[in-house]
Amino acid sequence: MSEAIPRELTAALERSAAARGRVGATIHYFSELPSTNDEAARLAEGGAAEGTTVIASAQTAGRGRLGRTWFSPAGAGLYVSVICRDAGAAPYLSLAGGVGVADGILAATRLPVEIKWPNDIVIDGGCGRRRKVAGILAEASSAPEGVQHVVLGFGINLRPAAYPPEIADRATSLESELGREVQPGTVLAATLVALRQCFDELAAGNCAQVLARWRVLSPSASGATVEWQTEAGTRAGRTAGIDEDGALRVMVNGVPERIISGTLKWV
Repeated sequence: MSEAIPRELTAALERSAAARGRVGATIHYFSELPSTNDEAARLAEGGAAEGTTVIASAQTAGRGRLGRTWFSPAGAGLYVSVICRDAGAAPYLSLAGGVGVADGILAATRLPVEIKWPNDIVIDGGCGRRRKVAGILAEASSAPEGVQHVVLGFGINLRPAAYPPEIADRATSLESELGREVQPGTVLAATLVALRQCFDELAAGNCAQVLARWRVLSPSASGATVEWQTEAGTRAGRTAGIDEDGALRVMVNGVPERIISGTLKWV
């Protein structure tokens, strides 16, 4: 059973109610969950409405892209999942999630975050050094008749934490970058408002506008050197933007290639 929403979140949520609309109109808050995406999926299967939002102060089995663990200690971040039921928007929701989370952080903190393909929110420290401050995971549920719903999850590192060794050199937090405290409610509300704006654009058929904003927020998607592994060995090229379906284009010896999934090394 969900718990009372903490006071550090309620005031900002109340102020942003009109701007958020259906996003977060219903909120299920938990001090701890295995995964907010799993709880949101359970609620969606039970008929929960578009925009229903699950928030946890900690996750014991949080996950990111490609099944990686998402480090989710208590009090250090925002761990949130939103139910989306617009089947037409489903192909764009991962990109829209990146735009919404990046724009929410920008609005709340003015911190110049960027998107690193496909769905990492990073701080560019220069010399190719990018540290991750947030991530997005969209998971769809389908039936023979098509997509039933998508759960769009995101995690934002608010405060410094003792990151595991495997991510310590590439993770950071809003407070670490700003050098001051941040208000969780302000960040949460601004992000949900920005997501609502993205959802509205997709619902209106304005996918191109969301993609255009994604490109603005992701300078490394064009002109950056990347490497990736294939069965034939390491390949390298320079990024050349994204397709309309979100695939990353990479020029390899003058020939364009499309990367749909996998892990890239940015060099």
